[in-house]
Amino acid sequence: MATYSKLLLSGSTSGKGILVNATATAGDTIHTAHATDLDEVWIYAVNSSGSDVKLTLEWGEATAPAGNIEMVIPGEAGLHLVAPGLLITDGLVIKAFAGTTDIVALHGFVNRITA
Repeated sequence: MATYSKLLLSGSTSGKGILVNATATAGDTIHTAHATDLDEVWIYAVNSSGSDVKLTLEWGEATAPAGNIEMVIPGEAGLHLVAPGLLITDGLVIKAFAGTTDIVALHGFVNRITA
């Protein structure tokens, strides 16, 4: 039977939002997946600017389109779901960059699934 453990994103300090500083690949590290267990990742973005900003998640690789998740985050509109429980493993790294530096913050958690 599988065991589930709820964890912070590895790039977060004490559960705080991760500010996206990078504006191009390779982005800022958001989470590093477990080497063998499955990580179910939930990420929400908030944009503190009055203008819309494009966000790119590099999901285990930087190659577009397979490794990229792109979304426009509306200005000052609260939290927006950008990773709805997607799975990742094998120590792969989730990185992020945005069209403007230091205005998008990422919040979330990981459900680690151990077989």
